[in-house]
Amino acid sequence: MRFLVLSLVLVATPALAQVSVEQPWARATPPGAKIAAGYMVLRNAGAADRLLSATSPAAERVEMHTTVRDGDIARMREVKGHLVPASGKLELKPGGAHLMFVNIKAPFKEGDKVPVVLRLEKAGEVKVEFHVSRLGAAAHEHKH
Repeated sequence: MRFLVLSLVLVATPALAQVSVEQPWARATPPGAKIAAGYMVLRNAGAADRLLSATSPAAERVEMHTTVRDGDIARMREVKGHLVPASGKLELKPGGAHLMFVNIKAPFKEGDKVPVVLRLEKAGEVKVEFHVSRLGAAAHEHKH
């Protein structure tokens, strides 16, 4: 029985390690703000996976959004998930796909870290900390 359990753990472990998170960040929010956006890069070294949801104690809920151009107007749309391509990456960035922290419990302040749990279809749960950059920070400014 122990051998079977050990074998299952060893087989399952590589699947969990297939998706990694790089540069998770969010902008600081002004006082009174109820929403914040989060960005990151998900790298996938294995078969295609899907980001299904995210949760954080810093917000009532975390939604997955994408930005769609409608002529000269950019509109955010909630989506049910994001594909993380096989041997590829999913980039969540300003003006594109992103996480939306809804009804944040306190303002996001520069230097803070926001804990988030990502749930992927194959890789399972991935815990990550989003680093809060200055209010108005651009994507290319964020390095940690």
